[in-house]
This record gives sequence, structure tokens and C-alpha cells, in this order.
Amino acid sequence: MYIKDIMTTNVVTIPSSTSLADAKRIMDAHRVRRIPVVDRGELVGLVSDHMISMATPRKGTTLSVWEFSYQLHAIKVSEVMEKNVVAVSPDVTAEEALATAQQKKVGSLIVMDDCKHVVGIVTTNDFFYKIVNPVLGLGQPGTRIEITGGGESKKLEDILSVVNSLTYPVTNLHIINLPNAKQKDVVIHLATDNVVPLMDKLKAKNYQVSIRHR
Repeated sequence: MYIKDIMTTNVVTIPSSTSLADAKRIMDAHRVRRIPVVDRGELVGLVSDHMISMATPRKGTTLSVWEFSYQLHAIKVSEVMEKNVVAVSPDVTAEEALATAQQKKVGSLIVMDDCKHVVGIVTTNDFFYKIVNPVLGLGQPGTRIEITGGGESKKLEDILSVVNSLTYPVTNLHIINLPNAKQKDVVIHLATDNVVPLMDKLKAKNYQVSIRHR
């Protein structure tokens, strides 16, 4: 899976001369929490709702409503935006992008094409909703079964042969390889609610099998 498969396209951008009030209004209108800042086609920063909140006068301030409003319109995005934006190509793998985000300790990556144009944005939510959730089976029908020690090569081959013998459609499969664990377990997500025949066959072959709840 590549970043182009999970990124949000049709990204809204704003110039650095935008006021905080207008930036907040645009975010609310498009239901986003971050907006790339682009001047004359060049990416110059990123502004988030958190940055705007931090620059906004706090509750309990002695400012009048008019003074409060004036500050929001007077402060420009250029004054609060993050200038060292982390960007990636749409053709990098999701793994590379996630590693980059973790290394740089950022919650979003701007996606730019070869011409340095902003073509997308990917956030922590994209990684969770579009990668982690499908792997864990969240929101998908069917049943997941966990086989203790089934992640070892020979055992996995044997387990899949049993699955195929029953013509069960496999939605996804992932191996659990915990630190310091003596063996690898496997979780198989099957597109059926009736996994009893499969569990019985695997137990007959001395596998420890259980349904993994979501």
C-alpha cells in the first residue's frame, strides 16, 4: 500500500497572509484540523487548529469582544504556522511514510508530486482508519480466529490448507510476533460467522484455537 492509496486529495490550502479568524473559518467549513500554507504555488508551512488555539486569547481575558475579534483578524497565519513541514512523495510506501512521521514526531505529512505541488495530506487518522482498522477487522463482517503458535511457517501452511479445504474466504491475516515471545501466533479473519467446523478441525490437529473478539 502506498501513500497515494490512503492520502486525502483535493487539499484545501491558504496563503500565509490569511488571518487566524479566516483560517479557523475555513477549517470549520471543510471539517479539517490542518491546512497547508502555500504562497505562489510553494509550500511554506502548515497551520493547525491547535496552533490557532494556542495563539488565541484565553478565557477570562480582559479584552473586549471587539479587541478579541481584532486580534484574531490581525494575527496572520505566517506568525503561528509550522515552517519545517515534513513532505513525502505519493509513491512512498505507507510503512516508509509512517516511519518518517514517527522519526520526525509529527501527526501529519504533506504529499507533494515531482513538481513540488501539494497533492494530498495524510494524518495519523488515515493510518489508523485505512490501515490498522482493516488489519484488525474493525467494522468488517465475519469472524476472526486466533491460533496459538500458528504463525510459524510450517504450521501456517498446514492451517491454511485446512481453511482452503473448507473453502472459507479469507478477509485478511496477520501474525502476532510479540517481543520476547517464544512463538508467533496468527489471526485469520474469515468472511463468515460460522467458524465452528474450522475450529473443530484445527483442534483435532492439536491446535489451540479461539475466537478473537473485536
